[in-house]
Order: sequence, then C-alpha cells, then structure tokens
Amino acid sequence: MPYVMIAVGFGLSGGIIAKLKGSSFFLWFLISGAVPFIGLMAAIAYRVERDELRRQCPQCGRVTKIYDALCTSCGAELDFPDVAIAPESWVHTPAEVEPTT
Repeated sequence: MPYVMIAVGFGLSGGIIAKLKGSSFFLWFLISGAVPFIGLMAAIAYRVERDELRRQCPQCGRVTKIYDALCTSCGAELDFPDVAIAPESWVHTPAEVEPTT
C-alpha cells in the first residue's frame, strides 16, 4: 500500500509538471507512476518544443526548428541563420471582440 501511495504522488507530480510544459498529463502520470523518481526527473527535464526558436528554409520556405540541420520537407542542408523566427509560444492570437449594439 505505501508503494501505491508513493507512485500516485509521483504520478500526479509528473503529470502536473508535464501539463504546465504543454505535454500530456495522462502520459506523464503513467510514466512517473510506473518508475517514480526517474519518471519525475524525466518530466522535469522534458524539453518544451513550443519554446524553441525557428527558421525558414531558404529553398522551400518551410519553417523548422532552429536546431534542425536538414529541412524536413526538401532535405536541404541548413546553416545557422542570421535571423531567427519567434517560437510558437510567443505568437499571440488576437482576442475576439464582441460587437456592441
């Protein structure tokens, strides 16, 4: 019984941390609960893909992560860019405005 309580506690902790980083709560709950300490450390170390800088391929124009060495669309070799594109997490969508009568 004590192991189950510890596993649930680690599972909740891992799930909450992963949810805050934009990942699946349920997936990280299972991982952190199955291997308590290692799963929680993995959830903490998990990289958030939405916070990575991006760049545009000079050949096909596809926007990829800045750490990609090859374009995932056309296969062109990518050099480190002079200008980076803001991460997906920085892009704000405008709020909807209700019409007034």
